[in-house]
Amino acid sequence: MSVPILVTKLYIPPLQPKTVLRPHLIKQLNDCKQCRLTLVSASAGFGKTTLISEWVAGCKQPVAWLSLDEEHKDTSRFLTYFISALQTIITDIGDGLLAMLQSLQPPSTDYILTNLLNEIAAIPDSFILVLDDYHVPDSEAVNNILTFFLENMPPPMHLVIATREDPHLPLVRLRGRGQLIELRAADLRFTLSEAAGFLNTMMGLDLSTDDIAALETRTEGWITGLQLAAISMQGQKNATSFIESFTGSHHFVLDYLIEEVLKQQPENIHSFLLRTSILDRMCGSLCDSVLLEPSGTGQKTLRYLEQSNMFIIPLDNERSWYRYHHLFSELLKQRLQQITSSFLEDESVTELHIRASEWYENNDLNIEAFHHATFANDIDRSLRLVEGNEMPLYFRGAVGSVLSWLKSLPKSVMDKKPLLWITYASVSLGLGQTSSVEHYLKAAEYALEGAEQDEKIRYMIGRIATMRAMLGVTQYNAETTKTQSLRALAYLSPENLSSRTTSTWTLGQAYILLKDHVAAKKAFNETILLGKASGNVLFTVLAKANLGSLLELENQLHRAAETYRQILQVVGDQPLPVLCDVHLGLARIFYQWNDMDSALQYANSSIELARLFENTIDRFIVCEIFLSHLKLVTGNIDEAVSLLTGTAHSVHQYDFVHRIPELAAQQVLTMIRQGNLDAAAKLAEKHDLPMSKAQVFLARGDTSSALETLELLQPENGAAYWDWEQFKVMVLKAIALFDQGEKSKAVRLMDKVLNFTEPEGFIRIFVDEGLPMYRLLSETAARGIMPEYTSRLITAFKAEKKQNEEIQPLIEPLSQREIEVLKLIALGLSNHEIGEKLFLALDTVKGHNRRIFSKLDVKNRTMAISKAGSLNILSPE
Repeated sequence: MSVPILVTKLYIPPLQPKTVLRPHLIKQLNDCKQCRLTLVSASAGFGKTTLISEWVAGCKQPVAWLSLDEEHKDTSRFLTYFISALQTIITDIGDGLLAMLQSLQPPSTDYILTNLLNEIAAIPDSFILVLDDYHVPDSEAVNNILTFFLENMPPPMHLVIATREDPHLPLVRLRGRGQLIELRAADLRFTLSEAAGFLNTMMGLDLSTDDIAALETRTEGWITGLQLAAISMQGQKNATSFIESFTGSHHFVLDYLIEEVLKQQPENIHSFLLRTSILDRMCGSLCDSVLLEPSGTGQKTLRYLEQSNMFIIPLDNERSWYRYHHLFSELLKQRLQQITSSFLEDESVTELHIRASEWYENNDLNIEAFHHATFANDIDRSLRLVEGNEMPLYFRGAVGSVLSWLKSLPKSVMDKKPLLWITYASVSLGLGQTSSVEHYLKAAEYALEGAEQDEKIRYMIGRIATMRAMLGVTQYNAETTKTQSLRALAYLSPENLSSRTTSTWTLGQAYILLKDHVAAKKAFNETILLGKASGNVLFTVLAKANLGSLLELENQLHRAAETYRQILQVVGDQPLPVLCDVHLGLARIFYQWNDMDSALQYANSSIELARLFENTIDRFIVCEIFLSHLKLVTGNIDEAVSLLTGTAHSVHQYDFVHRIPELAAQQVLTMIRQGNLDAAAKLAEKHDLPMSKAQVFLARGDTSSALETLELLQPENGAAYWDWEQFKVMVLKAIALFDQGEKSKAVRLMDKVLNFTEPEGFIRIFVDEGLPMYRLLSETAARGIMPEYTSRLITAFKAEKKQNEEIQPLIEPLSQREIEVLKLIALGLSNHEIGEKLFLALDTVKGHNRRIFSKLDVKNRTMAISKAGSLNILSPE
């Protein structure tokens, strides 16, 4: 569930009917076409927004606008608004990225920025994006985003920033490259003629040239000072005396002028200005709710203020939404804090914020509702808004705001409300900051000590257990996950469907780790029912994906594929990171079906999705290992090695120790293909990988040791199903038996394996074993066993040989005679036996051997056989 954006932040402020035109500044702004950034930087009240609005009104290029505020400190919210602003002029730009940002698991900032820049680069026409009030968020994260953008921004885009202070961006570098246009306070000050036009024409005064000059001198062309002075002079009989009555810095001028301005207003307007100053943006209905006024009063007052030039800016063409000039708003807020309680009678500033929060909540603007609740220091209301009815606010694009609020609360407040500690733990867990989660949970438990276990306390105990179960899942700790899941379900109310959905899912994960598939399936099916009832989409998707993985593990490829496809149909184009396992599952299935193009497509998409997780989640490791296997079997050995090297670095960098055996097993296979059998044997021994050891023994021709190792892995008789590893054991055992000369025994075992694999369409499990399996399958087919299936498999072998011959990466291909000699070497014949079989002299055979070793870049027979196998040179004709 996404949080709505306030679209008024994307509106270009309309040009006021009476505006002092500034053609010399407009000309400078028009020179931006060859630059990346235009910076309009000056302190408050110099007309930055008005100037840019005037320029935009006459600009011939499409312009997007974003008015920034405190909310945009949050990276996700900033990017959401940033893309939404672009969409006001380029409708479909960033659609997929926006969906990612508003998903339950948004991707990394780098991913979003890179893809957004690529989309912008494809736009043929130039455009402009204005970021107004850039100083307000004051966020390092936003500065980093803009720095990345400016350094990589494609030609169609130009950025305009209006700010009170210079941003922490690479301005020196841009200035040196001629990529920066700057307008500063000295440029923005009204000249004498502009001041005259403003005061007499726009503000309706009739000042003499001397009075205008004096006022311009005292304000130093400061536009807000001139406007405040003009409003104060309306109704004054002696303008000259008034002008002479104030002097000094802007600070003192402001204090004096704001007092004068407010004095000029009727009591109801005076009150309206002060009480609505707590609002960043206003519409009539919101003002009515905050002030407890009859419906329609607020809208009339807003129109009156606009007509009176009272520092109010319309935010849409319909004049529904407004905001005060920022400086005026700040002054009003200061005055509101300074005035006596008698002015507000029985209400307080806190009550004003509470009413604003209620209005925003009733209008589904929960982030704004949360902000006003925090301004009111209403902990209960803030916490309720954070927790949300269906999905917590920190899962809906407000994690930065929520985290900042929690960090600001003193420990004494947290201890009085243990749910705050629990929420803190939940936010940290969602951010992948797992090291701090247990600390917060213990703090919550300490605060709960001695409390009577009513429904509220039981709920919190259940939440604590749920998070510990989630921690157990991330750590692959079966017992902790199971214990804490059951504890959570014991404490959570049956009506609390959303939390029970999560706990039931973690229970299923525990059963997977414990290899209890029946119990796991039951838990995941229950998770799906609970998730649908509670609207918990994330864990519903996860549970369905888990069911697909279990089916795949049990080698029910067709049912697993159908389950995965159904998930993708339901989810649609949402790029949820959790879908990486769905794509990886389909990649593995299509691989077994020998559809290499589809396998590669799904493997690549699985990595893209897995990379959307923070690096604390290990799914990208699993995806990269599989992709490296795809590269290996398609003859791209260098790419496979390079990919595995990077994966190994990540495994050690992020301490994914539980992935080391899986990584090592793929490294062993790669070394075997390279002919590096000694290194492969050492690695298999180091990590105690029985399957890998057997594969090395077979590569060396040591079938006895291979069989001895495989016997330890053989599935139990009467097993309900064989998993993939057990299939692999039986396939390797059959090859070993065949190579030992026990052909009948090998064929009987193959018959058994084929009966298991044929219904699900397995192909690669056989083709991957190369020439030894081809010979075994040929023998099996010759005995009339499953002729259609064995024929299909043999055809796959031949197609693979043809394809690999086309891409054989040998500088000098082997001759036909050399291939004949190599095949006999692979059969185990000595040089003398090869000579007799091919009617060649012994020296001739040795000469062929030397040339074969040279072309294959190997040193001995074993390495030659392995290298030839990796290139499919020995595959059937």
